[in-house]
Amino acid sequence: MPDTAINTADEVRLSNGNSGDSRLSKNERREAAREKARIQRDEQKKKDRRTKLYLQGGVGLALVAIVAVIALVLVNSNQPAGPGPENFASDGVQLSQGFIATPTAALAADAEPIANDRDEESGVLDIQMYVDYLCPICGDFEAANGEYIESLVDNGAATLEVHPITILDRFSLGERYSSRAVNAVACVADSSPNEFYAFHKLLLSEDIQPAENTTGLSDDDFVTLLGTAGVDDVAAVTECINDETFKSWVANSTARALAGPIPNSDVAQVTGTPTVLVNGIKYEGAVNDLVSFQAFVAQAANDDFIESSTPTPEPTPTP
Repeated sequence: MPDTAINTADEVRLSNGNSGDSRLSKNERREAAREKARIQRDEQKKKDRRTKLYLQGGVGLALVAIVAVIALVLVNSNQPAGPGPENFASDGVQLSQGFIATPTAALAADAEPIANDRDEESGVLDIQMYVDYLCPICGDFEAANGEYIESLVDNGAATLEVHPITILDRFSLGERYSSRAVNAVACVADSSPNEFYAFHKLLLSEDIQPAENTTGLSDDDFVTLLGTAGVDDVAAVTECINDETFKSWVANSTARALAGPIPNSDVAQVTGTPTVLVNGIKYEGAVNDLVSFQAFVAQAANDDFIESSTPTPEPTPTP
């Protein structure tokens, strides 16, 4: 057998450390060792190439994933904040005699709101309300003063501007009730604005408003109330509620109210709900005291009323 060759049987014996190696000559053993080393080197090179390919593939996939994440972040950061509802350009719905909503175009969710002008010479009172639909004190204010405010609007003595905001999501067991409720009223205002007040009033009514630390109404419950409120385009509003179309606007409008300032007033910001203003002056009386609120409104309607006036003190109950 030539020194440079080794048969298959010998190769097997060598790889297994067979004791038959002792029968080989010195040169044959040396060549066999070299061949074994060569085979091991070739196998290692193949293994290294496979590992390298796996690593390259893994790095490639990782790079693709990183690029995809970066692209997603860039796309999201460059996307508009989402739509705002029609008739909410001031972040509120202004209602005039007959509870007819003042029509306004939709703005982007993060756009600067356009405040409604207040005509101080007209003698018409400007009432603004900031409410959270889970707020029990808002429900108390509505129960005590809702009919009186309705009478002022019905008679043309006042306009009412409702600003729904969301500050109590944490009290709905993870169901984000406040945010979903504000989206629902925004959906109504967008498609059926003249039924906005009826829907708003339902959500604050004693029989319907949920208590804190409950899940609140479901989206299906909101849809059921659309018929009660007399909403015409139920299909469009239902889709808007289920898709939470104005979710982005809900968050942005609330942030604007909490940051302030409040237009047409000296109020720096909303610090709680309900926040009720008459001709730009914040009502500080008891929310469940109709007499106190009526006295405050009467003072606001007085020609001598000035913005530096202090709120009407709460009257002493008559025995």
